[in-house]
Amino acid sequence: MPRLVLRHPKSLFAPLLTGSVYFVAASVALLASRFEGGLAFIWGANAFLMAELLTSRSAYWPRAILACAIASALATGLFGMGAMAAIPMALINVCESLIVAVICRHHLGDRAVTGSVRPLVVFILALCGVADVITGLAAASVAALLSPVGFAASWLQWYTGHALGGLICTPILLILLQGEFGRWMRDTPRAVKIEVSVLLGFFSLVTAHVFYWASYPMLFAPLLPMVLIAFRGGHMGAAASIIILAIIGGTATLSGVGPLMMIPVPIGERVQALQFYLALSFLLSMPVAAELNGRRRLFLMLQESESRFRAIAEHSGDVVLDISVEGVIGYASPSALEQIGCAPDLLVGQAAADLVDPRDRASVIASHHKALAQPGAAHKVEFRPLQSLSDLDWCEMVSRAVVDGHGQPSGVVGMIRDISRHKARQRALQQVAARDSLTGADSRRAFLDKLDAEMLRVANGAQSSLLLIDIDHFKSVNDRYGHVAGDRVLSGFVERLRPGLRGGDSIGRLGGEEFAILFVDSDIHRSSMSCERLRARLAMPIEFNDNAEAIAITFSGGLVELDGHATRSAMLEAADKALYRAKHSGRNCLRLAA
Repeated sequence: MPRLVLRHPKSLFAPLLTGSVYFVAASVALLASRFEGGLAFIWGANAFLMAELLTSRSAYWPRAILACAIASALATGLFGMGAMAAIPMALINVCESLIVAVICRHHLGDRAVTGSVRPLVVFILALCGVADVITGLAAASVAALLSPVGFAASWLQWYTGHALGGLICTPILLILLQGEFGRWMRDTPRAVKIEVSVLLGFFSLVTAHVFYWASYPMLFAPLLPMVLIAFRGGHMGAAASIIILAIIGGTATLSGVGPLMMIPVPIGERVQALQFYLALSFLLSMPVAAELNGRRRLFLMLQESESRFRAIAEHSGDVVLDISVEGVIGYASPSALEQIGCAPDLLVGQAAADLVDPRDRASVIASHHKALAQPGAAHKVEFRPLQSLSDLDWCEMVSRAVVDGHGQPSGVVGMIRDISRHKARQRALQQVAARDSLTGADSRRAFLDKLDAEMLRVANGAQSSLLLIDIDHFKSVNDRYGHVAGDRVLSGFVERLRPGLRGGDSIGRLGGEEFAILFVDSDIHRSSMSCERLRARLAMPIEFNDNAEAIAITFSGGLVELDGHATRSAMLEAADKALYRAKHSGRNCLRLAA
């Protein structure tokens, strides 16, 4: 939506110029349209003040309002209802403009009134629904006291004259004060200018024919070319057509010719009818022009967005896919050939899920549906591509829904990048984290994960056992030989035991000199025999330095057969209690859990 660059006149002559223009407009209206001796039937002066306030900063408002109030008082005193009405009418006139300006500035900020339909509706409601209703009551009261016209007739004259004059004149004055005419002349192609000029010429001939030469009332005839001008020339063309219609129609009506002369009413009511006609013409053409203007800006924004998207997609190392709601690829960027190994043209029309390994296909489809369900968020999913299409191990796709004009998702844009190296580093880090750096045994976390997985197997009918081990009198080794020797003993301990384990068994270091062994597919009796074989492997002392010094070590153990219906903590606690009994039974022995 276009925004105004608000003016801030600093010259001392600016308020003088504003007041002078207002005085001329008010004087002309009073001289030409006080048909019944009361209020003017035509009033466009306040439209000028509204346009001044709406296009300038609020700091300028007091000077503009004061200048126009003085101008209004002078015009009323000289050409209106006299000196007694000068000050009250001046206050009422500036209040009308101020009410409209305050409402529009509050609801629209610095957005242009003529830029789109919503600001135009706010302006119309502020003018016709609030300002003129309120100020009309005050103006009718003054007119009823100081003129021969009654309260009701005065209120109707005020409302029609000011509402219709504001509707017709204010948007046109806003366009002029915002400099839009100059921009239109500068930015519009020459062919469009010629086309609009021809249409305006044709419109002028049609309007002149209707008001001067037609034998029948054909007020509908100018409306079709007016709409056409709004389509081709935007709100600038619509404003020009309203001006032409007002000049030709107003001149004819005040001269006593034209279709309105067929209405057997006084001249004042004919002028009101003309203003109604102009207002209806305005309401027909300006909203159309505003809507077209908004659509034109939206189209330009979409073109720019499309250009940026294409530039990014065609030069990006990532693969960019445009995927429909049904999951079918509608566009693939050129990088697809390098990354996926498939030409972009061959991908178009295929289901995006067909590029994914069947093991990960469900998660990719779920991510697509989630992106459609939550259009405002980006969604990531990692997957393995189909090996027949690519040499990549792993990919990541970031997808986000594209919404239409109604806010409904119309598809998904996905960006696919190669994360094979990232996955390889991740696996390497996981492998490092899964090993105890000193002994090479499983880390505590890795061993417990294996224990959890094995307990699930046991719950499904397998038989396995858990052994907790504590090296006997290890503290004395550290105290006597030092921690370096103690570390050598720990690593040598694992080296001695590992060859005695079967392929599916695992040994892990839980902390300090405490270890655990998982005997897979082995009941407690077979596991007990395995423990004795491991104890035999420690018969020879472990060397701890280059001088062939060695330390003889033993271990105490607590063995429990895994129960698939128990928790991991319960199994560890049972094995720990068995280990405790082994330590208090002389060490270098094995005890079974109760």
